[in-house]
Amino acid sequence: MTLIEHLREARTRLFRILLALLVASVAGYFLSDQILAILRTPIAALAESRNASLNFDSISGAFDLKLRIAVLAGAALSSPIWLQQLFGFFLPGLTRREKKYAAGFLLAAVPLFVIGCATGFLLFPHVVELLASIAPADDSTLLAASYYVDFVMKLVIAVGIAFVLPVFVVALNAVGVLAGATVVKSWRVVLLGILTFSAIATPSADIATMFLLAAPMTALFAAAALIAVLHDRARARRTRQSATVESLPDLTFVNA
Repeated sequence: MTLIEHLREARTRLFRILLALLVASVAGYFLSDQILAILRTPIAALAESRNASLNFDSISGAFDLKLRIAVLAGAALSSPIWLQQLFGFFLPGLTRREKKYAAGFLLAAVPLFVIGCATGFLLFPHVVELLASIAPADDSTLLAASYYVDFVMKLVIAVGIAFVLPVFVVALNAVGVLAGATVVKSWRVVLLGILTFSAIATPSADIATMFLLAAPMTALFAAAALIAVLHDRARARRTRQSATVESLPDLTFVNA
């Protein structure tokens, strides 16, 4: 394809992405009240023990927040379409090996990211209750609506990314940037980080809930480390075999 043809294809795919995002955002606008009601759940729990409420700092604050929730929901609802468009645009420029790696990365990363975001959405009320409980019980907790929604969304996305990190570890190992031995040696730091994150995300001193969050993250890291080590061994084996073949003498038989 010529440069003009590439630009035309990019324009077509960008139009499809924007159209899908627009339609999904309209649907998200009608769902924004239900989404905000779910986000209010920990605030309602705080209001039982202290004065707690969600506040808007401007006349248009409620409308601005509704639009923000609509766009975020639209991006999530239309993600299958814009991911397919992006992948379809870059796929023809990849080699067969790169296509295999890209397909494997997407097939592993997308479900893990969705599962991680769902986990973060289930855990955010505990995090909000923990941080709000630091203030004295006699004080009021007045939360700016825009800041509160941004905090929850960042927390949900952070947990989603945490579930995808093992896939990035495997991808970096596949391209030769990160050795499997290095991944294995860092298990203490990774385990400490997982336990710390799980303890913060489940502040109710419920060991079972903490274990249910830490166990899958630890299993994902262990699986990534195992895949990286096995990949390094297979690569070293191929290198030795190639070196052995190259070291064999070149025997030329001359037919008398």
